[in-house]
Amino acid sequence: MRILITGAAGFIGANLVERLLTTETAVEVVGLDSVNDYYDVSLKEFRLNRLSTIAAAHPENRWTFIKGNLADKVLIEQLFADYAFDVVVNLAAQAGVRYSITNPDAYIESNILGFYNILEACRHSYDGGKQGVQHLVFASSSSVYGSNKKVPYSTEDKVDNPVSLYAATKKSNELMAHAYSKLYNIPSTGLRFFTVYGPAGRPDMAYFGFTNKLVKGEKIQIFNYGNCKRDFTYVDDIVEGVQRIIHKAPERRMGEDGLPEPAYAVYNIGNSNPESLLDFVDILQQELIRAGVLPADYYFEAHKELVPMQPGDVPTTFADTSALERDFGFKPHTSLRDGLCKFAEWYKEFYQP
Repeated sequence: MRILITGAAGFIGANLVERLLTTETAVEVVGLDSVNDYYDVSLKEFRLNRLSTIAAAHPENRWTFIKGNLADKVLIEQLFADYAFDVVVNLAAQAGVRYSITNPDAYIESNILGFYNILEACRHSYDGGKQGVQHLVFASSSSVYGSNKKVPYSTEDKVDNPVSLYAATKKSNELMAHAYSKLYNIPSTGLRFFTVYGPAGRPDMAYFGFTNKLVKGEKIQIFNYGNCKRDFTYVDDIVEGVQRIIHKAPERRMGEDGLPEPAYAVYNIGNSNPESLLDFVDILQQELIRAGVLPADYYFEAHKELVPMQPGDVPTTFADTSALERDFGFKPHTSLRDGLCKFAEWYKEFYQP
């Protein structure tokens, strides 16, 4: 099986590549990433170096990394021509709700134009009667639920009211994929990820950003006066869900009108256990002290500030994963304490050896 993973130097992408190389047999994984400087490039290089080491230890599989931009249509077309992918996992995107408010161009280029290039390449992979791409898996986000009042969030819920451009681009990805699935019979699955965290994650995420500030003795801001809840999902649970989904594409079938019905599905991948931000930061500081990142006598109360909600934020995220459990027999299960413990240990080793 030949798999393309875009965003392969990213947090979820690198962890997915590692899982495939270490648990699958006879797979060829091609990774694409622009390795941009949205956040510390040394983290992306750390992930890529780790993947090279892992690939060397698993010669039964093949790993190829290509540096390039998803918005480069010629590059994407050439990649698909050279490798004839069986599966495409599109994780590349400009992430972050708040960044989308001040830097919208980056989101249109990567999340809209870049994803369009992937869809077009999948469409033309069938040209000339070729087998083509058998499954397109793509990252959506819990952000598409906006400020929906009903919880837990179900994939059956209406999601037509995004509160950030980032969320709007992810909802657009779902609509575009559905249209291409209907028009060109491309089996496609969208995945709504819920607040992914873990070692070597994204520094713009709260747990990582809070840690950086606490280490420097700075104050952390807890939005909505601590009255937010997040469905924190450990990265290993995310990639296990993605791996299972890769192997089970939506079934192609013909409709009563003689045309293909969309071979299309959307799933939530979340822990289904929202944690308040105040509890979250309390567990985080405990684990940072335990790992030796912060001193044992660290006075945490002097370093936190309760502030109002920010634009684009939502009070609660909460995943209904019943469809994931039904179709794949899988439910994320890592506790927040276990996940933050692993992050704290990694942070200590990486930044304070």
